[in-house]
Amino acid sequence: MPKIKLTKTELKKQRDMLKQFTRFLPTLQLKKQQLQMEMRSCQARLDKNREARDDLNGQLDSWIALFGTEGTVEKLTGLVNLNKIEMEWHNVAGVEVPVFVSADFEISAYDLFLEDAWIDDAVENIRKLIELRAEAEIIQEQYRLLGHELRVTTQRVNLFEKVKIPEAKESIRVIQIYLGDMETAAVGRSKIAKKKSQEAAA
Repeated sequence: MPKIKLTKTELKKQRDMLKQFTRFLPTLQLKKQQLQMEMRSCQARLDKNREARDDLNGQLDSWIALFGTEGTVEKLTGLVNLNKIEMEWHNVAGVEVPVFVSADFEISAYDLFLEDAWIDDAVENIRKLIELRAEAEIIQEQYRLLGHELRVTTQRVNLFEKVKIPEAKESIRVIQIYLGDMETAAVGRSKIAKKKSQEAAA
């Protein structure tokens, strides 16, 4: 515990600090809960995203296994080019995080009469797959930013709960005991002085 002055001014200062800490602590605890909920939500969206990608990969694998020839995978992926990813920034529990909006693609032209009938579906699945990967990266960035803020907030909650509030309470207790002892001693000295002055007058 830091050195404190045993004065009424210090007592007021410590009481004010305690009041401030106890006022801010519930806000920090609420923020911590919100961040934990948002991180769980991010994890659920990542799980859902991964399931969708696994499903699309499964469909592509089955088409390529049935109808594909050597170089089919390279040819298909060469038909779909990601131009740009559009995202927005939202404030989530006091943290600015990126949010996926859409992805813009350029699909290379191919001859429908020369290609297999399933190629349209395969190209669409590849487009969705690339979009889902881009979205997953943005959700992972959300998770990282929220995780960093959660660590900082948790440290602050712990600092208030385990250090600052107990220190302020202990300082108040020590100052009150000291001031009480000084008051008792002053009353005792006053009684002794009064008694001596009465004896001297008699």
